[in-house]
Amino acid sequence: VGKTELANTAAKYYKKSLFRLQCYEGLDESKSLYEWRYGKQLLYTQILKEQMKEVLEGATGLKDSLNRLLKFEDIFFSEEFLEERPLLKALTSPEGAVLLIDEVDKSDEEFEALLLEILSEFQVSIPELGVKKANIKPLVILTSNNSREIGDALKRRCLHLYIPFPDVKLERRILEARVPEISASLRKKLVDFVQGIRHLDLKKLPSISETIDWAKTLILLNAKELDPKLAKDTLNVLLKHQQDIEVVEKEIPGLISSAAG
Repeated sequence: VGKTELANTAAKYYKKSLFRLQCYEGLDESKSLYEWRYGKQLLYTQILKEQMKEVLEGATGLKDSLNRLLKFEDIFFSEEFLEERPLLKALTSPEGAVLLIDEVDKSDEEFEALLLEILSEFQVSIPELGVKKANIKPLVILTSNNSREIGDALKRRCLHLYIPFPDVKLERRILEARVPEISASLRKKLVDFVQGIRHLDLKKLPSISETIDWAKTLILLNAKELDPKLAKDTLNVLLKHQQDIEVVEKEIPGLISSAAG
């Protein structure tokens, strides 16, 4: 539900593979693009140790030995030893793909620079292998929670789509589809309660995913009605900051009353 669900739905609709990259501080190309399988390379050097002795046999010095070994450099830096990460997997997918770069605002500016080549030319440069270019350009979806300002260069390569909170009718429909076990009466009160919370001055307003989680929690508790005690006891499912919980606790009577109207 929400921004991330957009990528899942697009992948299903277009019948494409979905590759997801979860961003975080310190994310680099070894975790997002590719890295070499150093363990496998080391294992192969051990296996080929005897053959290496034959290659170096008769070498006249260090330079001669090095030149002989360099002839085999391409063997260890080939596709066989390349570990593809989500960005490269999406680019090289033979049938195209949907690439979700989730919460890009949590990454560093250095990672943004890495994305520029991909989103500009849909290609990446690997020094040992050359340029890898997408035969079929992936559909790329970047999500952000606006925890920091995204650079202008990256913004220019994207189309902006703002997904607001759903209105009452839409949220009820979503809840009916995702949690069909909940009664119509409880569904109405639950959604109205959440809609009321979103008018408060909170650090983090509850999203539709939290509404769904709350509904599932009430189902597990065999709740038939939304009363003040139940709402207070389960606010931690809906809200993620203690200061927000304390604010909402004071408003529960009014929110319950409005939801029952």
